Amino acid sequence: MSPRPFASHSLAEWLDHILALHPTEIDLGLTRVRHVAQQLGLDTLPDSTVITVGGTNGKGTTCALLERILMAAGYSVGVFSSPHIERYTERVRINGEERPESEHVEAFQAIANAQADTSLTFFEYSALGALHLFARHRPDVVLLEVGLGGRLDATNLIDADLSLITSIDLDHQEYLGDTRDSVAREKAGIFRAGRPAISGEPNPPATLASEAGRIGASLRQRGEQFDGRFDAEQWQFRGQQWQLDGLPLPHIPRDNAVTALAALEALWPNLPRQAIELGLANTRVEGRLETLSAQPWLVVDVAHNPHAARHLAQWLSQQSASRVHAVCAMLKDKDIDATLAALADQVDHWYLAPLSGPRGADAERLAQPLPQAEIHASVANALDAAVNAADDSALVIVFGSFYTVAQAKSHWLTRR
Repeated sequence: MSPRPFASHSLAEWLDHILALHPTEIDLGLTRVRHVAQQLGLDTLPDSTVITVGGTNGKGTTCALLERILMAAGYSVGVFSSPHIERYTERVRINGEERPESEHVEAFQAIANAQADTSLTFFEYSALGALHLFARHRPDVVLLEVGLGGRLDATNLIDADLSLITSIDLDHQEYLGDTRDSVAREKAGIFRAGRPAISGEPNPPATLASEAGRIGASLRQRGEQFDGRFDAEQWQFRGQQWQLDGLPLPHIPRDNAVTALAALEALWPNLPRQAIELGLANTRVEGRLETLSAQPWLVVDVAHNPHAARHLAQWLSQQSASRVHAVCAMLKDKDIDATLAALADQVDHWYLAPLSGPRGADAERLAQPLPQAEIHASVANALDAAVNAADDSALVIVFGSFYTVAQAKSHWLTRR
């Protein structure tokens, strides 16, 4: 193991160090991370109500809405999410604010002192770092976004007061299995006996309920114990206790708003309606259908798998653009063909680019199902080409990965 940085070293130096520590980026399992957490007293957060949020897509937006509503109701809230788009400090928020780099450095120093010869991945380090900050600041509520799967994810070392699954679809098949049944079984691993478990998936595999029964969790499912109905200007939520009409339309995917309200109803049935309305009206999430420019019309979205691509395609179908120019770069371990196929009917012209690193796909791989696509050397070059080709009524959409969105946003800021 390479010598660790000192506390006086910068966050960037620590991140470089942590990235070099473990031979693989993904190494599922709780044994190593739990051992270090126990050394630090971070295997429980007794001062906070904890919600663990899993799902194929929608975790970040669901956490953001829960955060906003609870803060509007007067609770202090900590959020751990990943990956980040531009700054590592995006991964931990307390009361809506990122923590300073110095606090992350202190957390990493504490972890390094405790880990001895125990190897940790970058994500495990980041999860422990977040728990260290939450233990220090003791917010009323902590929201933990699952990194991958659920059962073996580092966030699952904490026994949550409520577990929530947003959606279930195929992704990371090499770790979670190649059927929705196996994916659901892995994600249900965040459930806990005798505690509420919320599923927002409208068409859940049977294994979700069977796993909840085996664990002894109190499962509430979309379409059974709760649901939402939307019209053009408002929506209504129906739960076991709440019957809320005339709610403002959310700025996040509607399914995730319904799921978030079901979780709030389960833990805080007396939550003020005003807090719910404020949260719905004010929650917007970076990198999720985020408009970077109105002229040219430029939108970025982190959609990176077929499920997310279908949602993006539905959104594109509702827009008034004369043509859609799509900039795409992806990781090679994603289902590239199915993701691109989901958007084929909505995109008029494609601009493909590679992503660097061992997981990055080259543009030629992306072009296999898109023989008419343009191939560019970088996301920046592809974005420039798309914007230059788009007329005033066209839409440029950038998607495919958090890395893609980060590169596009960085380039657009320098270009502007």
